Amino acid sequence: MHQSNWRVGLPLALTTAFLWGLLPIAMKGLIEDMDSTTVTWYRFFGAALFAVTWYGWRQELELKNLFSGKLLPYTVLAVGGLLANYIAYATGLNYITPGALQVLIQLAPLLLLIFSVFWLGERFSPRQWMGVVLVCAGLLMFFNQRLGELWAGEDREYLIGVGLVVIAAITWAVYGLFQKKIVAQSRPQNLLTLIYVAGTLCFLPVSHPGTALQLDWLGWGLLLFLTANTLIAYGAFAKAMEVWEASRVSATLALVPLMTLGLSTIIGAIWPGYIDMEPMNWISWVGAITVVLGSLLAAIGRGR
Repeated sequence: MHQSNWRVGLPLALTTAFLWGLLPIAMKGLIEDMDSTTVTWYRFFGAALFAVTWYGWRQELELKNLFSGKLLPYTVLAVGGLLANYIAYATGLNYITPGALQVLIQLAPLLLLIFSVFWLGERFSPRQWMGVVLVCAGLLMFFNQRLGELWAGEDREYLIGVGLVVIAAITWAVYGLFQKKIVAQSRPQNLLTLIYVAGTLCFLPVSHPGTALQLDWLGWGLLLFLTANTLIAYGAFAKAMEVWEASRVSATLALVPLMTLGLSTIIGAIWPGYIDMEPMNWISWVGAITVVLGSLLAAIGRGR
């Protein structure tokens, strides 16, 4: 068992949190000019190009064992889970604000914890169940201004967005569950490289790479940032999990929705009209903080 090193783990986890916090804001700015499937394809293509070149040059790729008898079903489910997550997340952004998306996607680590209890036999403490209750209560508070119209089915588009983000959360938890099984027997970069290559091949037939030629300098900047974001955030996340307790990494990542809401507010003030803002009253803010506290409790409920 390697020694836990928070001096390395914490900066890596914070890097991931910051990049994931910025992700939907950058993406929302780009999907005005480029469809979400093409944006997702570029993210996978750029990441695949870099990962194959870098790890190949350093001779650190061993993809063969991912297809061995015992690991093959886990590999298929992990790859399928993350590809579905990416496309549901990107498509959901067409209908929902970045702030709302990040609060709702907090269901992903919670579902991973619950799946781990049922399939990996992990224990769930009363404090962690308390965290689950807080997240559910926080979500209701966060969406308090929309609950009536969502319930009545008036805002059909927003409802579609919420549904897609819930699918993104479920599929990410599926990826996380099988990734745990795989990294016990294979290095994290093997699985990530395979996912990038699979995403590039799967989304090419339904994307339109040529639309990038019509982008302005800001569009190109956002596209390059989103590609780098994929690589750096997941690379830092995998490394943080290697050197620090998973519960503490998860606890740090619980800050993502507050980062997105804060960054959205700042960007909205500097560039009015750049992205749609979530209508928020004081109950929404209390709800967002409650979701974060619930995620923290669920993540570190077993430790101190």
